[in-house]
Amino acid sequence: MKLVRISLLVACALAAPLAMGQNTAKIKIGLMLPYTGTYAALGNAIENGFRLYVEEKGGKIAGREVEYVKVDDESDPSKATDNVNKLVKRDNVDVLVGTVHSGVAMAMAKVAKDTGTLLIIPNAGADAVTGPMCAPNIFRSSFSSYQPAYAMGEVAAKKGGKKAVTITHKYAAGDESVRAFREAFEKNGGQVIKDLNLPFPSVEYQALLTEIASLKPDLVYTFFAGGAAVKFVKDYAAAGLKKSIPLYGAGFLTDGTLDAQGADAEGLFTTLHYADSLGTPRDNSFRLAYAKTYKLQPDVYAVQGYDAAQILGIGATAVKGDLSKKAEFATAVEAAKIDSPRGVFTLSKAHNPVQDIYLRQVVGKENKVMGVAIKALADPARGCRM
Repeated sequence: MKLVRISLLVACALAAPLAMGQNTAKIKIGLMLPYTGTYAALGNAIENGFRLYVEEKGGKIAGREVEYVKVDDESDPSKATDNVNKLVKRDNVDVLVGTVHSGVAMAMAKVAKDTGTLLIIPNAGADAVTGPMCAPNIFRSSFSSYQPAYAMGEVAAKKGGKKAVTITHKYAAGDESVRAFREAFEKNGGQVIKDLNLPFPSVEYQALLTEIASLKPDLVYTFFAGGAAVKFVKDYAAAGLKKSIPLYGAGFLTDGTLDAQGADAEGLFTTLHYADSLGTPRDNSFRLAYAKTYKLQPDVYAVQGYDAAQILGIGATAVKGDLSKKAEFATAVEAAKIDSPRGVFTLSKAHNPVQDIYLRQVVGKENKVMGVAIKALADPARGCRM
């Protein structure tokens, strides 16, 4: 009996550090973001925001140190499946964080759904990710394409617009943004007379601007971001259209781009879940910390990265760092009120933010809040069967 008891004690002693080690090992986070090309600045801002939250928590998530594995996704859907499989199967990451381009995010979501890997999307608004592709292990800290676009459709109609032309890149985010704008605009008495688009990442707008001039709509709605947004705003003004046909957009048109757009962006109206002048204590402290850390002013991408880390922190803390408990992780996040710089938001059953959408206007180098376009707007999550 003594020998058996001693053996059990030895076995327990050996097992204890192994059990502890499961929750004290580093959390390996796969950052799959654009670090080159049109969306490079957006990827860097997302990473900065994510790292800022982790550093505020002493460099740890739920008591576990963090290790980052980075992949430049190049905003290229053709490379996306290989890239995400490397992170999941070669690097054995615990969590995927990415990305900006909706086409790339769709590939990430498929792999995450197939493998059960936690995925937090800090930008890409593809409706399908929280629609038909929704899953208990997939979360979004940003928006769906539907949200800012639907809000702007209401705003544009209420400002008296009757006939609109839309213009965007021909890809998932652009198509979905235009569709949601049309839904709200026409519901409120307007009519979209023409949808214009060009292949991503082309910025050869001239022929389309000429067509807009010939159509003479009351307004133009657009979805562009990053370098493409800079050039579009400048080309729109250079073509003389800004003075005669009001330009409205999803907020990415002027977020993180104002320095480059200069006076050509002055006065533009956009809708988004964040703005530069919210003035709340939560946002002020975030902006100060970000500026001190990175010597840059934060934008919506930085906020979305920060909140991606918040979502991870909330879920990981609830499961005491054991990320294998995915159901418990999801339950905690679904019940949370996330204290974001944008304002408190919750996640829908499809794991998309339910949030205020602000009407902003460019004043100098800021996207100033003009009011709340729609309060607590939820994505309809069409096709989600979770």
